[in-house]
Order: sequence, then structure tokens, then C-alpha cells
Amino acid sequence: MPYVTIKILEGRSEDQKKALVEKVTQAVAETTNAPIDKIVVFIEEMSKTNYAVAGKRYSDRT
Repeated sequence: MPYVTIKILEGRSEDQKKALVEKVTQAVAETTNAPIDKIVVFIEEMSKTNYAVAGKRYSDRT
């Protein structure tokens, strides 16, 4: 049973997350031959205050 974790910054719409899950599930099914009903996808949304690049929090970027 494949498990996929996707970490993204907060702010995506429900429609975007739905499409992401559908497409990732399809890609995993096609590449692993796993049945779709056995593929699990987790979306972990990260707060922009808890994500930083090059010493700068994303929430502090202008």
C-alpha cells in the first residue's frame, strides 16, 4: 500500500487540493501498479510562519 505525503504552504483552495490528490493518486497507480483504493495521500499544510528559506520566514517576505 503506497503512502504519499505532500507538504505545502497554506493557502491552496479545496479544489486545488482535490485535484492534487487525484493526480498524485493516478500517477502512483500508473507507476507502481498499485490499486487506487490502496493508495493513501496525506496533505500537510504548513503555516507560512513556520517555513523559512535562507534565514527568512515565508510570512516575512515582501
